[in-house]
Amino acid sequence: MSKTQRALITISIMVGLFVSALDQTIVSTAFPRMIADLGGVSMFTWVVTAYLLASTAIVPMVGKLSDMYGRKLFWMLGLTIFVGGSVLCGQAQSMTQLIIFRGIQGIGGGMLTPVAHTVIGDLYTGKERARMQGLFAAVFALASVIGPLFGGWIADVFHWKYIFLINLPIGAVALLLSAWTMPNVAAAGQRKLDWMGSLLSIAGVTSLLLALQGGGEHWAWDGWQSITLFVTSAAAIALFVVCELRVPEPILDLRLFANRTFTVASLLAFILGAGMFGVIVFFPWFMQGVIGATATSSGTVMLPMTLMMALGSALGGQIAQRLEYRLQAMAGLALMGGGFLLATRFTTATTLWDARAAIMLLGFGLGLVQPLLILSVQQAFGRSQRGTVTAATTFFRSVGSTVGVTAFGALFNWQMGRQLDPILAQRLVGVAPQNLVQVLLQPQLQNGLPPWVINIIKAMMATAIHPIFWISLGVTVCGLVVVQFLGHESLTAQSHRPPM
Repeated sequence: MSKTQRALITISIMVGLFVSALDQTIVSTAFPRMIADLGGVSMFTWVVTAYLLASTAIVPMVGKLSDMYGRKLFWMLGLTIFVGGSVLCGQAQSMTQLIIFRGIQGIGGGMLTPVAHTVIGDLYTGKERARMQGLFAAVFALASVIGPLFGGWIADVFHWKYIFLINLPIGAVALLLSAWTMPNVAAAGQRKLDWMGSLLSIAGVTSLLLALQGGGEHWAWDGWQSITLFVTSAAAIALFVVCELRVPEPILDLRLFANRTFTVASLLAFILGAGMFGVIVFFPWFMQGVIGATATSSGTVMLPMTLMMALGSALGGQIAQRLEYRLQAMAGLALMGGGFLLATRFTTATTLWDARAAIMLLGFGLGLVQPLLILSVQQAFGRSQRGTVTAATTFFRSVGSTVGVTAFGALFNWQMGRQLDPILAQRLVGVAPQNLVQVLLQPQLQNGLPPWVINIIKAMMATAIHPIFWISLGVTVCGLVVVQFLGHESLTAQSHRPPM
């Protein structure tokens, strides 16, 4: 393959990743406005969870299929579904519709990330892939600059629905570039997809998420609904393990865990996913609900995190060529821990600059760690397994994100309900207890309410969010323990060993 063709393929991949990254950064700051417009605060986490659940479920299948049938087909299909889902999201008239359409969008998004990383793994060598992190960082930096500010501005000045329609022209450009430049090279050999394993994995993860979402909110934690869902999840996961050990072409080959690098990278991916989504989802809530920032101002607070994440990712790709994985990951996780520690001190008196300081530490630390996940596993395995192991790492990060945001959402709702003062409830005429958050996000609901009522609701929200930051800090500490098992592994050391 010529350098020109390789460069054109890389550009098409970057444009596709840009549209996916832009969608996530735009949505984060406009999210409270969606809740205020459509209602359904008790369902708010499912706007995020639906996307994550759909993308998580599709990732292992796409990784395996791209190994068997080639990358281009699933990259083009993912772009098409993602853009189509974006258009549907822009037409949503209710919270239920938005959740369903975000799920469709998530199926497309779940195809894009693992295939993009796998294509880059096919095109470049280990050290070249490390340097490519700079390009990935540039894409996310550009989306980070445009997304939060543009999303907040659109939500404040126009309407949040327009943030989804931006994906249409950019996605069309990515489709045209990909169709023109990308070859579709398929692997030879047996072609059988593990449908049973796919269905069991979806059943196990979905049941777990439903249990976490409804427990303490729609039914008691020890109610028959929770027990049934947890048992179903455990049974499906157990059957999944049995199935994967017996089928000739498993969707997730459990023998991969014999490789220490893969095992540690998978655990770390889960930990990072669970921890970082507490920030991405609840920081804007804190900024707009407790501090009283506009959606645009909230975007300026999230902007330093994404910029620092992009900078950390670019530097992380360079550092990975010289330093052990373990040492780089420890540095990144320590910075993340410092950011979470600052966040646990947030109060109703916290300023936007206080929030920026915490979020910059979080972003830079996360950026240092993220490149290691894909670099390490791609270097440890050969091309025939590259799509599978890349997708598996993405899968575990997605599972962590989905479990994290669902569990944090359930904890937030439970905390808000636990603090509800009967006197306060009487003053909020026409507003159900579970919709207290709307009072802070929708100004018209504050008409006629005295300042002391608004202050109490702000304090309730701050108290409800604090445990999320503490748990994220604890999850980060667990990550510091996990990375110790990488030993002295490094990009250079792996390059001197033949791939599995």
